[in-house]
Amino acid sequence: MSAQDKEFPNFVTHLECSMNGERFEAGQVHGLSSVGRPLLVRYDLEGLAKSITKEALAARTGGFWRYREFLPVTKTENVVDLGEVMTPLISLPRMASKHGAGAKGRLIVKDEGRLPTGSFKARGLALAVAMAKELGLHHLAMPTNGNAGAAMAAYASHAGLRTTIFCPDDTPEVNISEIELQGATVYRVNGLINDCGKIVGDGKEATGWFDVSTLKEPYRIEGKKTMGLELAEQMGWELPDVIFYPTGGGTGLIGMWKAFDELEAIGWIGSKRPRMVAVQATGCAPIVKAFEEGEEHAPVWQNAHTAAAGIRVPVAVGDFLILRAVRDSGGFATAVTDEAIFAAQEEVAKEEGVLLCPEGAATFAAYKDALASGQVKADETAVLYNCATGLKYPMPPISRTLDRHQPIDYATMK
Repeated sequence: MSAQDKEFPNFVTHLECSMNGERFEAGQVHGLSSVGRPLLVRYDLEGLAKSITKEALAARTGGFWRYREFLPVTKTENVVDLGEVMTPLISLPRMASKHGAGAKGRLIVKDEGRLPTGSFKARGLALAVAMAKELGLHHLAMPTNGNAGAAMAAYASHAGLRTTIFCPDDTPEVNISEIELQGATVYRVNGLINDCGKIVGDGKEATGWFDVSTLKEPYRIEGKKTMGLELAEQMGWELPDVIFYPTGGGTGLIGMWKAFDELEAIGWIGSKRPRMVAVQATGCAPIVKAFEEGEEHAPVWQNAHTAAAGIRVPVAVGDFLILRAVRDSGGFATAVTDEAIFAAQEEVAKEEGVLLCPEGAATFAAYKDALASGQVKADETAVLYNCATGLKYPMPPISRTLDRHQPIDYATMK
């Protein structure tokens, strides 16, 4: 935010239950609706449209706070800024050609690993923390598979708020360490993320903390929504044909779908939508199962397992919103094996120089499958979301050495 931006424009009219439309007053602390479903923030889109132009937006610098008219914060002083950037779109022409895309087919990675704390969780948690600060909350708690906890710890510490975070005990060590180092109190739990979430929920009364679990407060969606706003702007307000999104709790997929609706309502895009593809791992694929069976809700996935920890979410409170977006867009839900995920990660890293995280690599594995099956046509533009930097994850050890005191056989290096 620049110094001249003293007033933060606000067009929020109310919040509403995503299931039954029940209205809730803005400016108050809210969790889930009275029927236990996520709340969605609604705006005076007519007023919003009059307040900002594409040209004025293009003149702004920085990251997702550029979209302030589309966000729920009312006071500039509550913005929590850690140096966000607009994340780049990286073309993978070699991968597209290799796997059967035509001359007009484009494969693009949106690399969210460039954000503070190295993941797309920065978007949602920046907004959740800013609104917690605005609403007078002081202690936040959440379950995490790693990256969300790191983002909340960093933004909350920057905002002067206390955080308590619970991780499955097999969460990568780098995530647990960065969460604690950035100011949170973190606990390892002998269970999965939903087990950690139960601890958060059960402890609310005794501790007084506020539950910032995925979709259990309204504002992480608004932060993740900026992925859709940003993508549309970067692509000249023409959306791609298909988006592959690594899906655990699904906040980003839901948020992007909301962003596209709002952009159409203010006249910045037309009615064209990307086909939204929810990508999961075969060891934890509740959304895929519900999609294939025509269901609107996905029961808890038993014995969930995948090395792509970010999409190891056995149950999602916003399952019906994910499934509605996928179906309404003409998209689909698909699962890939861990073997395919790590093969995809290696392929893109070695042949394109782009180091995807495992969850991001899952989207490339799914793209390859979809191109081969015809679910994605050879001349279409596909965007893959790489949700975090691959540098946070274990990589294969390299044991190759040289003894500088011995003759070096350069012929073997040709």
